[in-house]
Amino acid sequence: MSGQGDPPEEPPRRRMVRAPTRGDAAGRGMGQRLKTADHRTLSSQQWLTRQLHDPFVVKAKAEGWRSRAAFKLTEIDDRFHLIRRGARVIDLGCAPGGWLQVAVKRGASAVVGVDLLPVGLVPGADIIEGDFTADGMEAELLARLGGAPDLVLSDMAPNTVGHRQTDHLRIAALIEQAAAFAADALKPGGAFVTKAFQGGELAEVLARLKAEYAQVKQVKPKASRAESSEVYLVALGRRG
Repeated sequence: MSGQGDPPEEPPRRRMVRAPTRGDAAGRGMGQRLKTADHRTLSSQQWLTRQLHDPFVVKAKAEGWRSRAAFKLTEIDDRFHLIRRGARVIDLGCAPGGWLQVAVKRGASAVVGVDLLPVGLVPGADIIEGDFTADGMEAELLARLGGAPDLVLSDMAPNTVGHRQTDHLRIAALIEQAAAFAADALKPGGAFVTKAFQGGELAEVLARLKAEYAQVKQVKPKASRAESSEVYLVALGRRG
């Protein structure tokens, strides 16, 4: 998903959550990319070129993270100390599993993720293939988690169509759905982290979160590409 005219972080895809990282592309030589360039769209070629030159992609591959997005969450957690030892965590749109890995590694006692796409096993995490907005899914997630979460995460992004107004409506709707889930599920004092994009819908999302949480912060992690309008909203202290 992209903001106002910004290039997408990833190639176009037909779904409502972020696509699995193509981390293995970082290990391929540029010559190999050029051989297959004729079979790729321009946006796919641009995405692959960024991957080949992205130090966070290389670092993620070297350290065993499922995606470069793991570094976004670690930076946010280093700043706000969200994943406390023994915490319960739900990850909405968890593919390909990088944020699940971070939550487990940082000491969460129960971690449950949900995604429309199949996600490979992440030791220490329970993963559901499905739509987090489906009837009964919230109850299923809470049952597997063993109680209300201390933290709800969302790194989801909808597929864009290239029409600014339509794309912003999709962005806003998805963020609202994640925020509504967090508001219903979180224990008092809990936290919510969601991807957002600078633009017209951001003010409305911020207003809602400020009414529901004690503090709301905007963060642009170093692993978030500079040309993207992507930001993360960190909502702290869910009001009772």
